[in-house]
Amino acid sequence: MKKLHLAFRNCYIILFTLPLLHLACSLRPNIQGKGEDFMQGVWNEDSVAYSSKLSNYTQHHFKFTCDSVYIDMVTHSKVNFYEASCYNNGIWKEYAKGVYAVKGDTLFIGATFTHANYKQKISGCYRIGRYDKNFLIHKKSADTLILESLSDQREIKLTLKEKIICVPKEL
Repeated sequence: MKKLHLAFRNCYIILFTLPLLHLACSLRPNIQGKGEDFMQGVWNEDSVAYSSKLSNYTQHHFKFTCDSVYIDMVTHSKVNFYEASCYNNGIWKEYAKGVYAVKGDTLFIGATFTHANYKQKISGCYRIGRYDKNFLIHKKSADTLILESLSDQREIKLTLKEKIICVPKEL
C-alpha cells in the first residue's frame, strides 16, 4: 500500500509541475536568426599589414547572411607545418561555416571547418573540427569592418564587396 501511495504522490508531483515547466520553457522558432544588420554582406580582407615580414599569415573572406557566417581563408606560410603533400608551396585554402553573434564590441564565431562546398570536413590536410574565434570590433562603417583577433591580436581590415539583405530561412 505504501508503494502505491508513493507512486500516486510521484505522479501527482509530475502532473502538477508539468504545466509549470511548460510556462518556464519555450521552444525557439524553427527559423534562422536575423543576425546584425551592419554585418550582412560579403567582406574581403584585400591585404594583410606587414605580410612580407611575417612567416605566415591568413587572408579572410567572410559572408554574413542573417545569423550565419561562411569563411574562406587563404594561408601563406614560409614554414611547412604539414606533410609535404599538404604544404602546396606555402599557400592553401581553408573553409568554415557556422553562426555568429555580436555582444557589445565583440564578435563571437562558432563554426566548423568544411570543404570548399561548406560540407563538414572530418579528415584531410589542414585543420578539422571547430573554428571558434572571438574578435574585438574596432571599427564598423557602411563599407569597412576592422576586427582584432582576441587569440593572436592580429588585425583584420575588411572591405564590403556586396551587401546582403537577411531573409531568414527555416532550419
